[in-house]
Amino acid sequence: MQNIVIAGTVALGICLVSGPILIPFLRWLKFGQTIRTDGPRTHLKKSGTPTMGGIMFFFSITIGSVVAVGLNARTAALLLGTLGFGFIGFADDLIIIVKQRSLGLKAREKILGQILISGIFAYIAVAYLQRGTELIIPILNTSIDIGWFYIPFVIFIMVGTNNAVNLTDGLDGLAAGVTLFAALSYLLITKAWGQYELAAFSAALLGSCLGFLFYNINPARIFMGDTGSLALGGALGSLAVLTKTELLLPLIGGVYVLETLSVIIQVVYFKLTGGKRIFRMSPLHHHFELSGWSEQKVVIIFWIGAALFASLAVASALYV
Repeated sequence: MQNIVIAGTVALGICLVSGPILIPFLRWLKFGQTIRTDGPRTHLKKSGTPTMGGIMFFFSITIGSVVAVGLNARTAALLLGTLGFGFIGFADDLIIIVKQRSLGLKAREKILGQILISGIFAYIAVAYLQRGTELIIPILNTSIDIGWFYIPFVIFIMVGTNNAVNLTDGLDGLAAGVTLFAALSYLLITKAWGQYELAAFSAALLGSCLGFLFYNINPARIFMGDTGSLALGGALGSLAVLTKTELLLPLIGGVYVLETLSVIIQVVYFKLTGGKRIFRMSPLHHHFELSGWSEQKVVIIFWIGAALFASLAVASALYV
């Protein structure tokens, strides 16, 4: 328990302390957010807000975890998943800033990078961490072994989680707040299962999100960028693999799933109907914004949804 508290406290402290240093430094570098012109017009005033704040997570999650439990094999693997995806996001953000455009890495470049990191992580989990290749089916308390098909399955899960978190990062405090509840659910689950190394990592992830929210809550003084959203997605996907909760992850991250489904439904419907839309705009949070909800209201409602999904997930893992 002490290690868990240390991990969360150290991560929280690093984010709180680094904010006043990182924000003016990013402003000095002119690393400001480029706002999409096809998004809600109320977002145009956010142009120039420092981005790439997800760099905080690199240090807070890493130091918080290592100080608490040391650099053991499981922690190292979790950091590989987190930082590996985070550096893809960092490259994406850097290209956007340097070239002054709203798109960075090409889609195929980003996906190939994500597949590579996911594949390496999956192989390490199976071959070196004795994770095995079985999938635990929630509630039914049974499992199925899918053999080496497990590695492409992990790639699908981790790449999907990464892009789902990335889609959710569209409003001040939204992605960090939703991820905070997902991290809390993993903290409760891993602690109850006696997986204290994973619990410490979950605590560091939770503390990092809480500390980042201090600067990212509306009106945001800094954005996480793809640097942060991909790192968070990598952290959650890595936790899902090592806790054998891949099939529970869609419930833990229910808000991410809804955001992603809204994009898929919008695109498919648009193509099938020759240009008609179901949502005013996707992802889902933009639909509610354009329906007249304030940004703060959307974020709070989505946080409540994330808390409910996380509660159901914990109940499914521990009590059902």
